[in-house]
Amino acid sequence: MRRTGRKATRLDKVRWLIVYSSDIIILLAGFGFLDLYLRRQAGYPAVLAGGAAVALAVFMALSTRPFRIAVRGGPRPTAILTVTGVITLGLAVLFVVWTIPVWLGSLTPFVRRRTALLLSAGALAAVTAYGASLQTAQVLPLLLVLGLLTALCVLGKIANLWLWRVAREAHEGQEARSRLAVSEERLRFARDLNDLLGQSLAGISDGAAAAERVLPSDPQEAARVMFEVRDQARRSLREVRATVQNYRALNLDEVLASVRAVLEAADVRCSVRAETSSLTPESRTLLAAAVREGATNVLKHSKAEQCTITIEDGVLEMCNDGVSAPVGAPAPNGLAGLEQRLRGAGGTLESGPAPGGRYLLRAAVPA
Repeated sequence: MRRTGRKATRLDKVRWLIVYSSDIIILLAGFGFLDLYLRRQAGYPAVLAGGAAVALAVFMALSTRPFRIAVRGGPRPTAILTVTGVITLGLAVLFVVWTIPVWLGSLTPFVRRRTALLLSAGALAAVTAYGASLQTAQVLPLLLVLGLLTALCVLGKIANLWLWRVAREAHEGQEARSRLAVSEERLRFARDLNDLLGQSLAGISDGAAAAERVLPSDPQEAARVMFEVRDQARRSLREVRATVQNYRALNLDEVLASVRAVLEAADVRCSVRAETSSLTPESRTLLAAAVREGATNVLKHSKAEQCTITIEDGVLEMCNDGVSAPVGAPAPNGLAGLEQRLRGAGGTLESGPAPGGRYLLRAAVPA
C-alpha cells in the first residue's frame, strides 16, 4: 500500500485537545468588543472605539502563540508577550480590562506559579484602584467578574500544561518500556549465545592444544583428538543454529495480543478471532510473521480506524479500512519476502484492495 500520510497518534490528539481548549480561554477577551460596542452606542468617540477594537483583534491573534510554544518546549516568546502586554496596558487605560486575564494566562507557562499568582493579585488591585480613581460606579461587580476570569485563565493554563506534561511522560514511558523489552530480549539472546559458544569454544581450544602436544610423539593420537574437535565443532554449529531458530520463532498468541494492543493504542479498533490449537509450530510462526507484517502495513500505509483479524483452519484474513490511494507493489523485504517464506512451506499469501476502501491480507499455511 502506498503511504497516505502520517496518521495522527493519540499523543497528537491529546495535544490538539489541550491547545484548542486553551484557545477557548482567549475568547474571553472578546467581551471587550461588546464593551466597546456598548460604549459607542452611549456616545464614545468612534476613533477610540475603532482603534481599541483593532488593538483587541491583534491581541487575540497573538495570544494564540505562547501556549503552543510552551507545549513544544520552546523558549519564552518575549516579543509576543511584550506586544500583547503593551496592548493590554493601553486598553486598561481606556478601562477595557478584558484582556488582562488572558494576558496573565499567556504569561503563566513561562513564569513560576507563585509569580503568576502574585501578578494576578497585583493586576486586580491595580484595576480596583484605577476604577476607584475614575469614580466608576460598577467597580465591585467588575472586580468580581474580572477575578473569576483571571482565576479561570491562570489556573486553566496551569492545569492544561500539567495535563500535557503527564500525557507526554506517559507516552514516553510506553516507548521506553518497548525499547526496554527489546533490549532485554537481545540481552537474553546474547547471554544464551555466550553460554553456548563459551563452553564449546573452550572445549575446542583444549582439544586443539592436546593434539598439538601429542603430535610430535604420537601423530595417530593427535589425529584422533582432532577428529573429536571436528565433531565437537559440528555439534556446536548445530546448537547455535537451533538457538537462533528458536529465537526467530514467534509465539502466535503473543503476537496477536501485541498487535491488538499496538493497533488500539494508535486508535484503530481491532477485533481478533483465532483458532490456533491445531496448527503446527512452523505454521504458527509463519502466521505470526504475517500478522506482524500486516499490522506494520496498517500503521504505515493507511489511515485505518478498524481492523479485523481472523484465523481458521490455517487461513489468516486481516482486513482494514482507511485505504484511499492506489496500492503499489509489495516491498521485497516486506510482504514479498513473507510470500516467499510461505510458498517455501507450502502456503500462499495474497494481498490487495477490497471493496469499500478496504485492504485484505490473506495467508494460508498447512493446517
